[in-house]
Amino acid sequence: MTLPRQPKGFMFDLDGTLILSNRKLGGYTAIPGAAEALEDLNRRGIPWIALTNGSAYPSRVQGPKLRDVGLPIPDAQLFTPNSVAAKVMCARRYSNVLVLGLDSVAEALTELGVTCSMLGDEAAKSADAVYVAWHPDCVMDHIHLACERVLDGAALLSASDVPFFATREGRSFGYSCAINGAIARVTGVEPEPCGKPSLHAMEVIAETLGVPMQGVGVVGDDAVAEMQMARSTGAIGIAVTSGSTSAQEWAAQPPARAPHLVIGNIGELAAACGLD
Repeated sequence: MTLPRQPKGFMFDLDGTLILSNRKLGGYTAIPGAAEALEDLNRRGIPWIALTNGSAYPSRVQGPKLRDVGLPIPDAQLFTPNSVAAKVMCARRYSNVLVLGLDSVAEALTELGVTCSMLGDEAAKSADAVYVAWHPDCVMDHIHLACERVLDGAALLSASDVPFFATREGRSFGYSCAINGAIARVTGVEPEPCGKPSLHAMEVIAETLGVPMQGVGVVGDDAVAEMQMARSTGAIGIAVTSGSTSAQEWAAQPPARAPHLVIGNIGELAAACGLD
């Protein structure tokens, strides 16, 4: 495998690429070589950001946790699907978004200018959009209300529709994907993802880096979230084997999800991309 061009900037996934967490997202371990790779890009003056599909925590909360395990990721270079979703929601001028997620999800959206409601709020009964995010406490009342709003014409957006993410305990399923499936089965409406691999996410990545999409190196461990996004937008897909996808599984991917390059360790990034 060879790169079609040298990346001018990079987007890094978190889980399985830079860190491994536990299944409850309660603790992080940096993947060997991750901190060095980011510091090397800083020395070279090459722009980069981290974009996770995890929506549980805003950047101001997650950033310090990442720095505590040695990753030099400033809050301003850490993005979540909530960051992307807020841009979409504000652009479309939704008046009230029903959030199926933790309180921290609604707080993150509110900080970014979105008016939110939760189950139990009177305003939730008239929400013109529904946003599904990390929600380990989701119950049928949440799903019932979301289905009612979608059947009444509310837009259905989601942080992520990717079924799995990598943890220290192995592959774990994404809550938002499971909740999306329940709502879609009842309403017949598929969610519009705001995280990876959506075009919304890629537009934010390119704009933030100041690099055309074709010049972005998308670094990740998931064939759908990262490689499909890279391929569909003309970006450069760089896969790692430290997360949910092995080297053998990468080799078996169809063209629409095939990486341009596979590296065994994130510390090999600079040499593998011809930056040396």
